[in-house]
Amino acid sequence: MESQVLQGRRVAVLATDGVEQIELTKPVEALRAAGAVVEIVAPKAGEIQGFNHHDKADRIRVDRPLAEAEAGGYDAIVLPGGVINPDQLRLEPKAIDFVRTFALAGKPIAAICHGPWTLIDARAVQGRKMTSWPSLQTDLTNAGAQWVDEEVVVDQQLVTSRKPDDLPAFCKKMVETFAQRAGAQ
Repeated sequence: MESQVLQGRRVAVLATDGVEQIELTKPVEALRAAGAVVEIVAPKAGEIQGFNHHDKADRIRVDRPLAEAEAGGYDAIVLPGGVINPDQLRLEPKAIDFVRTFALAGKPIAAICHGPWTLIDARAVQGRKMTSWPSLQTDLTNAGAQWVDEEVVVDQQLVTSRKPDDLPAFCKKMVETFAQRAGAQ
């Protein structure tokens, strides 16, 4: 059954205050609809503050504090955007190490909008074809990525998209890639 293609798979969504809310909620909905167990992982316990672009949105419940999360316990990771969210995560060594562990293990990673900023610090973009919010083009190129302006880009286990308007394509390719790649671990 297609709706359960991720049955038994565990996915971490790494985020903190300032996350673009829809870039967290829509992927979580798509992953859960595909049967995955999804946990919101954040540097702090409790709740994080979602945003709708520049405006505060809802508080989002954290399922697991980063200090208690083991990358080995997950099959894949999602990195939502929002300007504030990945910028703060880049300053958290545990967050960068968490992301780097997925990259080094060849586990599936999906990043949208500003989410790829954490991949730069995790040294996971060299030689990769990817997209992002346009303001990250120079950062990604300088870090060795081949940046393209496309709705969604899949490069092996890495899925990237530019913005909230790309979420339908992003979620579809994320679920497909996670189903193919997470089972290959």
